[in-house]
Amino acid sequence: MKNLSKSIGMADSDKHEGGCLCGEVRFQVSGNSEFSAVCHCRYCQLRTGSALGVSVYFQKENVKITQGTLKSYKLINESGKEMDFQFCATCGSTLLWDIELLLDLIGTAGGAYDPPTFWYSVDREVFQRSKAEFVHIDSPESYATSRLYDPIHTDDPRLKGGY
Repeated sequence: MKNLSKSIGMADSDKHEGGCLCGEVRFQVSGNSEFSAVCHCRYCQLRTGSALGVSVYFQKENVKITQGTLKSYKLINESGKEMDFQFCATCGSTLLWDIELLLDLIGTAGGAYDPPTFWYSVDREVFQRSKAEFVHIDSPESYATSRLYDPIHTDDPRLKGGY
């Protein structure tokens, strides 16, 4: 099979692969990311089971599932926008997410990439209001919430985060 990346002038470094913990689902991104962020919101904390989430966003057409099938969990956030988290049905690793506010973009899990795992730089840090005291991130932009945050209702206290 012809290597499509070479035929359209894309360098090997413009492609990155990753996958879930059990290896059943694999994905590939191509081209440059639009931005990457560390997020301290309660949704990301609960999604990852950690103090934060790391997201690398690409144009949707630049993200492909190359193996396996993802399941989906959708919720409506405080701003009334749908969030669609896509995960491996076997091991539960969340790999991708669509956020209604970012129509043309899809988020990818920053920790799911194959080595060299952390090839991207962090452009911004959001939802610092929910940040764990022990986390210290050096990013060019930092926000107490997010420039897209526009709540229309109040989340359950376990989801609220911050002050």
